[in-house]
Amino acid sequence: MPPIPQAPVTIGLVLTAIAYLMIKHAVADFFLQTERQRREKGVYGRMGGLWHAATHSLLTAPVFWLLPAPVTLILGLLTAEFALHYHIDWCKEQIVRRNDWTSHDTPFWWSIGLDQLLHGLTYVGIVWVVTAGLAAAPVSP
Repeated sequence: MPPIPQAPVTIGLVLTAIAYLMIKHAVADFFLQTERQRREKGVYGRMGGLWHAATHSLLTAPVFWLLPAPVTLILGLLTAEFALHYHIDWCKEQIVRRNDWTSHDTPFWWSIGLDQLLHGLTYVGIVWVVTAGLAAAPVSP
């Protein structure tokens, strides 16, 4: 099988990928998330939470046009993102609900901030895994 064509890893490529993932996250979390998804994220295994995490993974897939990688790595990263996103959201919902926090409580906002930070670090991890592989791979002539 011929090697996957690879662009050199540049700071511009990395920043573009991170920017795409941040925009994707905002769209999936704040514009596409339905009331059912929001309500069911805290009930383990409910379809709303699963669909929300799947939406994130599906919208992450286009970043691999910028960051080409082997299909097995792409599928592994998309699966990892699905699992991480689902469980980050589920844990945050458990903490908020068990403490009866609302938007009027400071810890509610701390939990939202931590949730968003963990999602952002997931995207940094995805880009790091792929670009570390790109930087180490020999470039075809």
